[in-house]
Amino acid sequence: MAKRPTIKDVARLAGVSKTTVARVVNREDHRVSAETRERVLQAIEMLGYERNVIASSLRTNQTFIVALSIPDIMNPFWPEVARGVQDTLEAHGYTIALLNSDWDAEREANHLQTVRRNHFDGLILNPIRITNAELRALKTPTVLLGSGDDYPDFDSIGSDSAGAVTIALEHLIGLGHTRIGLIAGISQRRAPDTRYFCYLETHQRHGLPLDPALVIRCPYSQAEGAAAMRRLMALDQPPTAVLAGNDLLAIGALLAMREDGVSVPDDVSLVGIDDIDASRATTPPLTTVAKPKYEIGVQAANLLLERMGGNQAQTPRHVVLAGELKIRATTAPCKETISGDA
Repeated sequence: MAKRPTIKDVARLAGVSKTTVARVVNREDHRVSAETRERVLQAIEMLGYERNVIASSLRTNQTFIVALSIPDIMNPFWPEVARGVQDTLEAHGYTIALLNSDWDAEREANHLQTVRRNHFDGLILNPIRITNAELRALKTPTVLLGSGDDYPDFDSIGSDSAGAVTIALEHLIGLGHTRIGLIAGISQRRAPDTRYFCYLETHQRHGLPLDPALVIRCPYSQAEGAAAMRRLMALDQPPTAVLAGNDLLAIGALLAMREDGVSVPDDVSLVGIDDIDASRATTPPLTTVAKPKYEIGVQAANLLLERMGGNQAQTPRHVVLAGELKIRATTAPCKETISGDA
């Protein structure tokens, strides 16, 4: 078996010291001239040298591994966030350990133990039950995905869910809809029901009547969206439009209506939230509020890079990115309004 090339071999071929090779490998570019760095990189390529991460971590106390803990790997929202994190951190030499909590507090706690036990350099986390104090005790640079309202000591990056609901409802109200259903979804974390409260606020602001029967809460899944839609359509006065808490719920609602012979948008208008890839492939294509999923991942990674780089003095930042309405083919003017005007 051929001997694996070592840092000594690289140094010998490049005509530099082992320390210089280590600086190049660890991306300490400010300590090495451009010419020397290029010579070392050529030697690394010629020899096929790969850094021994375990040995390096013992010397530098860095593993160059970052954990990304997401709540639902089956939800198409999260892969785009993960891609933004991965693209950004890999460009700086980090490997991503993807962890899936399944909205389970015990799994979340186990993920923190994994980060601590393996001495990961950083953590990007969509929190479920973990507290601010518990994250502080972890003593690992951490960035949160979400609002960060309950985590004053940590940077956070999230999307404007309240704004997304408002944008969607204003679109439907602008089309003349006044009887609007809400498939709200059930929040799995310690957080206010943003979608429901924005639904109430928008109705109150426009002076629209509130009918509790038009609000359905259910888990965020396609099957639950279908079941909720059927409950809404079975009402004596069904809605003329429906806002679903995310695109999975909306796609389930759309499939249920198609199976039951309800025309969208002729009979009922429908709006989702997230703009996952599948929302553009439905029949008809789903009107939705796009959240900047990839950008959330990129910004989370950049915030973490700053913290891992030693920037601990700056006040924690809580960044909220706005959504954008994508009008496709599941919304139309309310027929009842058109008939009344005629």
